Amino acid sequence: MKTVQLHDLVFEKCISKTEVQQAVNGVAVRLNDRYAQQRPVFLTVLNGAFLFAAELIKKFDGECELSFIKVASYDGTKQKDEVFTVMGAEPSLKGRDVIVVEDIVDSGNTIETIIQILEQEEVASFSIATLFYKPQAYQKPYAIDFIGLEIPNDFVVGFGLDYNGLGRNLTAIYKLKQAQMKNLVLFGPPGAGKGTQAEVLKEKYHLVHISTGDVFRYNIKNGTELGTLAKSYMDKGQLVPDSVTIDMLKAEVEKSPNANGFIFDGFPRTEAQAKSLAELLEGMGTEIAAMVALEVDDEVLVQRLLERGKTSGRADDADEAVIRNRIAVYYAETAILKEFYEQQDKYHGVDGVGSVEEITARLSDVIDQL
Repeated sequence: MKTVQLHDLVFEKCISKTEVQQAVNGVAVRLNDRYAQQRPVFLTVLNGAFLFAAELIKKFDGECELSFIKVASYDGTKQKDEVFTVMGAEPSLKGRDVIVVEDIVDSGNTIETIIQILEQEEVASFSIATLFYKPQAYQKPYAIDFIGLEIPNDFVVGFGLDYNGLGRNLTAIYKLKQAQMKNLVLFGPPGAGKGTQAEVLKEKYHLVHISTGDVFRYNIKNGTELGTLAKSYMDKGQLVPDSVTIDMLKAEVEKSPNANGFIFDGFPRTEAQAKSLAELLEGMGTEIAAMVALEVDDEVLVQRLLERGKTSGRADDADEAVIRNRIAVYYAETAILKEFYEQQDKYHGVDGVGSVEEITARLSDVIDQL
């Protein structure tokens, strides 16, 4: 997995499972070199260091004992200055050689608290072994004896590290994804003003608007490889396969690698397409933030389109039966996607009646909370 979502936050992979294991092995080798002739006590700092400690003990060649201590300094993603002991080390460590096993050392507040406890316990000696070390964040004078990997000052989860209780079981390491794209799937029935709102939102949030219809027309008109392939199906009266459509969208997305996000207009239309889109975005380390659908009463839509038909020149805007059928088709398609995104708490229906500015304000209220 390139990204994971824990509670309300998205994390992206930054250290592979293999790199984590190599770091663990490196610390284990150095511990064996120093403590081969001793019987140390591995003092594991709970909860985060339990996986690291388990791996070290399995790889330790000599005799050893195990003890635990629990301190707390994090609240969510924020580290508090105050560190307090939740559970002290048992049994007594007096006169023992102690290896403090930490998952991560950042500010050093926890290490300072533990060292004070060890001095009070009158241990014979102690050393600090940590899987991860943040040199940019460390503020204490104490030496860190055994370091698996030095990492930037990012908030990370995995291999024992958590965010509000989740993420400890991940075998790779993931860092908090700070700048999350706002990728929207925008829907609206015929006559709801979806095109107008897409243009407004594109400018307001600096998003890239990708209309499936426009993408198809561009590729076919310019005779691209994908356009030619799509046209070959259309000429036979066949539906263009999802794989071809998603490849076209991928090409469009890749044109804007630094975008703040995308508005997908006219895609997906099926659950299979929605899953394909999710896989495409996951490969970029992002995801769909929301499906936003303009909701307008059928009779209002019919009257809007009939009025538009007086000047648009479009035959499908002039026939009420055709209009009602178009609306029915829209709801049939949208119902499937509505359920798909509702299951992920990503569906947002927005009242589409009012002035352009009023509707934009309602849409903005949704987007600003994503």
